[in-house]
Amino acid sequence: MKLTSIHHIAIITSDYELVKRFYVDLLGFEVIRENYRPQRNDIKLDLRLGSAELEIFCEPNPPKRISNPEACGLRHLAFAVENIEETVAELNRLGIPTEPIRKDDYTGKKMTFFHDPDGLPLELHE
Repeated sequence: MKLTSIHHIAIITSDYELVKRFYVDLLGFEVIRENYRPQRNDIKLDLRLGSAELEIFCEPNPPKRISNPEACGLRHLAFAVENIEETVAELNRLGIPTEPIRKDDYTGKKMTFFHDPDGLPLELHE
């Protein structure tokens, strides 16, 4: 078997316009496709950041995400950045709160977390 890369990551959201604004307008993802799927009564939004795709499903009344204690499944999405201080300052200017910057115990690289509108943890890693 020869896997070459991660093609996409899928998430479920509760508020289409809010999440689209967050990922596209604030974080800079590019819209690939937007489709309403009447058979599922949801909207599917495909986004691109670099070579990776983020697949967003907006469903009516999805169950809330379990965060504490952590449950099995996706823990967080991590984004590589060149300058974490600049990125944190920009997020904060946009009204997106971030945790304090700290160093990864294993890599020694700077990192921090913030959340999307549905509470999904997002990481910045320098």
